[in-house]
Amino acid sequence: MKAKLLKNVLSVTAVVLAFLMLLSLATMLLQPKYMESLVEGSMISQYYREAGGHDVVFLGDCEVYANFSPMEMYREAGITAYVRGSPQQLIWQSYYILKETFQYETPKAVVYNVNAMRYDAPVSEAYNRLTIDKMRWSDEKIGIICASMTEEESFWSYVFPILRYHSRFDELTGEDVAYLFKTRDNTWNGHLMNKAVNPVENLPAKRILADYRFSDLCYTYLDKIRTLCQQNGTELILIKAPSVYPYWYDEYDAQIEDYAEANGLKFYNFLDYTEEIGIDYSTDTYDGGLHLNLSGATKLSAFFADILSGQHGLEDHRQDPAIAAVYDEKLRLYDLEANQ
Repeated sequence: MKAKLLKNVLSVTAVVLAFLMLLSLATMLLQPKYMESLVEGSMISQYYREAGGHDVVFLGDCEVYANFSPMEMYREAGITAYVRGSPQQLIWQSYYILKETFQYETPKAVVYNVNAMRYDAPVSEAYNRLTIDKMRWSDEKIGIICASMTEEESFWSYVFPILRYHSRFDELTGEDVAYLFKTRDNTWNGHLMNKAVNPVENLPAKRILADYRFSDLCYTYLDKIRTLCQQNGTELILIKAPSVYPYWYDEYDAQIEDYAEANGLKFYNFLDYTEEIGIDYSTDTYDGGLHLNLSGATKLSAFFADILSGQHGLEDHRQDPAIAAVYDEKLRLYDLEANQ
């Protein structure tokens, strides 16, 4: 009787394990891989392979991962940096990503791009997925899901992605099979290189807004980011990348300047430094001024690296043999891609 019961238990266990394995494999197959299409969705996960040893961590949306190159910052001033950016990264998402980052390392400076202060509500599930799907499970991931979901989204679809992606069977491509068990890096310490050239030509007319004030919600999360940095002994630096569109209004700028002054922070609006940086919007942007291309990012990154080393005391690691060995090889591969 006991032998029969044991056999039944083992049979049921085997069936359950087989089902869970098939479910896991189906989930892996159906989830977007973000390797060849929508590569921006893979950037969050690439950090885990590089976590630790960065003096500077950037937070923000496409204005950081397109416009700042840690490779050029190291080349210019020996600064070790990583860009934890993602498309349309909202300020509460930056906060939870920063909380997660402090679980892996304590950078000397966190650079936050303030462009997201203009948004105080989730934009879309599609953008949420590009930021959240590839995060490792943690209290921070639970927090970012709860803070980011639109009304149409379900928490459980993040816990069990097959609930969201079960209908992708008809959309599967070779990319889904090729990267089922392995992935590759699409960025250079979080910088997404783009060598295309599309100059600024006809910008839309600047609209007059009914209200230029940033919301209380955005200020609450900016306070949370500032407090978190203080608790970890990390300097918070605010920036506005030199993207000419969407427009960054003077009224926006005044609010950030007031906040920085009231809280003893440095704020750099790089739109005010384009001549010093040497940015040429006829050659240094790949999409008509929304983002910088490789040429523009090289100039901006070198300029900011000099500020970080000269005014914020960031260390030059180029004479450190262990760090130099890693970054010299990265630079070699980075230059190969840049010159292809």
